Amino acid sequence: MISHYESVRHAALYTEAFNVPAPEQLPGRDIWPRRPSLFIRQTPATVEADVETIPAGRELVPGQFGLPPAWAKSASDAKLRSSKLLNARPDSVVGSKHFDKAWKESRRCIVPMMAFFVDDWRTGQPVPTRIARVDGRPMGVAGLWERWGSEEGESVTGFCLLTVGSYGHGLLHRYDPPGAEKRMPVILNEGAYDAWLNAPLSKAAEFMRSYPANWMTANPVEKG
Repeated sequence: MISHYESVRHAALYTEAFNVPAPEQLPGRDIWPRRPSLFIRQTPATVEADVETIPAGRELVPGQFGLPPAWAKSASDAKLRSSKLLNARPDSVVGSKHFDKAWKESRRCIVPMMAFFVDDWRTGQPVPTRIARVDGRPMGVAGLWERWGSEEGESVTGFCLLTVGSYGHGLLHRYDPPGAEKRMPVILNEGAYDAWLNAPLSKAAEFMRSYPANWMTANPVEKG
């Protein structure tokens, strides 16, 4: 499970890498479950004065890391349960009480990050390891978002990361505890951002693929 990632900490990079307005407030560097962060979703096409149609675009939205289940009974319940809903498997989202609605209603998003963290267990002890792009550029990870709301006006907006198996991956097959299922986030190609956000539901699964190992780098996290 990916439960910790490093956010994009330079405002200009959001515009440069993701073509969205720079945020007024940046998230913290280390994003853990239920921590506030940012994600990118599609803006709907609009018609102004019945003359000009503004096509769908992208918007940067604040939300917590962890999907608030639509069936939660209160805001505190939604936040508590969201800490367990960080990752979603594309092959099991349909029919899942947690992810089915967000998937079928195409609430897809892109989660900007500089890196994510996994444990290297090859020595028998967990060694936190930072996984990033070789070129140091931000990554856009495919995700789902959800907004929980109550009649009293309470709301919780959050997101999860979509993951695929990494058993045969040239880099990430070596991580995670022995015996645990090996998964990695779905890192999108930069040219596929709009396609992922706008694709019909029937085509969404086509984006669920592993990122090339030679485009990634892994470095142990220094203590202290």
